[in-house]
Amino acid sequence: MLKHNLGYPRIGIQRELKKACEAYWSKKIDSSALFEVGKRIREENWKIQEEADLDLIPCNDFSFYDHVLDMSLLLGVISESYFSIPMIHNNIDLYFSMARGFQKNGWDIKAMEMTKWFNTNYHYIVPEFDKNQKFSIFSNKIFDELEESKNILKSIKKIKPVLIGPISYLFLGKEKEKSFHRMDLVENLVPIYINIIQKLKDEGVHWIQLDEPILVLDMSEKEKKVFKYAYGEISKFCYGINILLTSYFDGMSENISLFQDISVQALHIDLVEDPNQLEKILSFFSKESKMILSLGLINGRNIWKNNYANSIQKIEKSIKLIGEDRIMIAPNCSLLHVPIDIESENSIHIDIKNRMAFAKQKIDELNDLEKIIKGNKNILLNNSSLLKKSSYIFYDKKIQEKATKITEKDIQRNNNFHIRQKKQNRKFHLPLFPTTTIGSFPQTKEIRSFRNKFRNKELSQEKYDEKIKHFIIDVIKKQEEIDLDVLVHGEFERTDMVEYFSDKLKGILSTENGWVQSYGSRCVKPPILYGDVSRIGDMTVEWICFAQSQTKKLMKGMLTGPVTILQWSFVRDDQPISHTAYQIAWAIREEVLSLEKSGIQIIQIDEPALREGLPLKKKYWKSYFDWSIKAFRLSSSGVKDETQIHTHMCYSEFNDIFEHIADMDADVITMESSRSKMELLEAFSVFSYPNEIGPGVYDIHSPRIPTVEEILDLIEKASKKISIKNIWVNPDCGLKTRKWKEVLISLHNMTKAAKMARLKLINSY
Repeated sequence: MLKHNLGYPRIGIQRELKKACEAYWSKKIDSSALFEVGKRIREENWKIQEEADLDLIPCNDFSFYDHVLDMSLLLGVISESYFSIPMIHNNIDLYFSMARGFQKNGWDIKAMEMTKWFNTNYHYIVPEFDKNQKFSIFSNKIFDELEESKNILKSIKKIKPVLIGPISYLFLGKEKEKSFHRMDLVENLVPIYINIIQKLKDEGVHWIQLDEPILVLDMSEKEKKVFKYAYGEISKFCYGINILLTSYFDGMSENISLFQDISVQALHIDLVEDPNQLEKILSFFSKESKMILSLGLINGRNIWKNNYANSIQKIEKSIKLIGEDRIMIAPNCSLLHVPIDIESENSIHIDIKNRMAFAKQKIDELNDLEKIIKGNKNILLNNSSLLKKSSYIFYDKKIQEKATKITEKDIQRNNNFHIRQKKQNRKFHLPLFPTTTIGSFPQTKEIRSFRNKFRNKELSQEKYDEKIKHFIIDVIKKQEEIDLDVLVHGEFERTDMVEYFSDKLKGILSTENGWVQSYGSRCVKPPILYGDVSRIGDMTVEWICFAQSQTKKLMKGMLTGPVTILQWSFVRDDQPISHTAYQIAWAIREEVLSLEKSGIQIIQIDEPALREGLPLKKKYWKSYFDWSIKAFRLSSSGVKDETQIHTHMCYSEFNDIFEHIADMDADVITMESSRSKMELLEAFSVFSYPNEIGPGVYDIHSPRIPTVEEILDLIEKASKKISIKNIWVNPDCGLKTRKWKEVLISLHNMTKAAKMARLKLINSY
């Protein structure tokens, strides 16, 4: 029985990679220093996994920005526009320009589109394909890192290079024009994969991991056909090397028939997300005498310890049917999605910490499972005893009862949107194309340093409050100078849109070093939802009301919605997820009502994770929307008609779920759309969105500054699909990660474009 891992976190225990990348982008270090940081992280990761006695250790799971972008560079899927920049002299600058855009010395090239990696909060850079797309081995990264790993690991037999499989790679991309389907490129792509695999074999590699998460989706007949073609060809030409084909994030039993006519050495399945698939998979494997089955048993997306009894039951059942020599055990997916080491946490209550496992501990859990199979029952008994132990800090009977007693009145506004809109228009007197931002403004080094001093008790509450007020007053002046119509307070008191609320709610905790990569150099610390959730007191009211007192313009109250707090946290696994969502929703509802009572007339409840939480299979969509929309409406429906509720969503595909978004009944929704060149608007050809909407007009995840003309063009595009009385003008997302210089120019351009649109399109009103 082999033990292996699908991927390890690549940011470093102290976010060394983030700091190095940002230092390189700001020209504080050169590429040699950047590469040295990457090398140190890779070496440390390999050593940790070798010391944990893994039989197969992933290589090429490291990335300076994104593993999908790495594949595009490896395969030569690079737009000519990036090659045309004369200032780019090396692959790393080419790579970063694809991810972040390039704007310098008269050159102005946009970043590639970015979206969510399946149903996670990780963002990937979307490959872009031409009709006559050519593929080649352009980057040597995978081969260079293989050579590195040979010098670190004791045996090349342990090294398992990791690649995104050809069908999932094509699936994750998009066509630049509509005259072809990207799956038709498979015949051009597969020979390059064969060349890569053969080169790895020539270097002495015994195993290679090809990730095909497309297998857990509702695959079309075309996708199934090209899958069988691709792996038929790979099987034909890549003999002599073991191919492990992985699926994760859901079950793939509906697609197991695809393996009847192709030959790969091993298949990995996710038994965390879909434990019920095992029986059908084993039935197939019992008839197939050679293929190895990899059992994904350790949860790579949550931080709770493995239930060894459940895992052992699955292992023993598999061994009984197909034999121990045909079994591998592993986490269900890459450990990219969890923090690195629980031992870096010193302030978590011992009853909670004892139940937790980060990436390093999850690797050790594989050893425990192997020892139990070999007869060490004490490990099993200790694990079972720990998981059964209850604690007063986890449960609150009153909160649990409240979450199950939600009436229809609790989730309905007093009147429909059209009545509310008339009342709000009379009250607010906003112009056509009202301008606003999504919430946060740049979190400068000064602000972060000041907040850290307060957290470390080097600063009094009084001094801290004075400084936050100073930042708020300054950002209000900046917004008034830009002439935005609806202002925000800047969120300077908040580290993160979810973590901030975790510090204000009972039943949630924050970590010290539980960092997880979200995209590029952006890392977040997901809170831990360990128990029943309730609101202790006001969370945002003081700062929002102070901000409103400093301006005559409308000030938005800024909150994070229940579904996003849920999705962007590590959630307890001992009750239905819907119950946890309702508990959070009640807490947010109480805060909304407190803001309204304090005179705040516009309240934004962000739900960027609504689409992200959607099950990958459509048969489960209804159940998900039933509870997720209910949770949002519970949080937002207690206010008067005159109080305007906003929400925000970003970096996911929304076109196929607009009817459900409409069910949220927010007065205004702001959404990402600029990187995809307003593709979002295509949905309005088939669905008439009833409420107001702000399709984001510029991309905040790139340092590039948008021009007035391009923003005006996007507003005009929107006006052809949406009634202009319902259009807002705003950036794609919060401005926290940007620099003040680019933010001020970009927002000036945005407001200027909105004013031009009012003059140009007034006759359409």
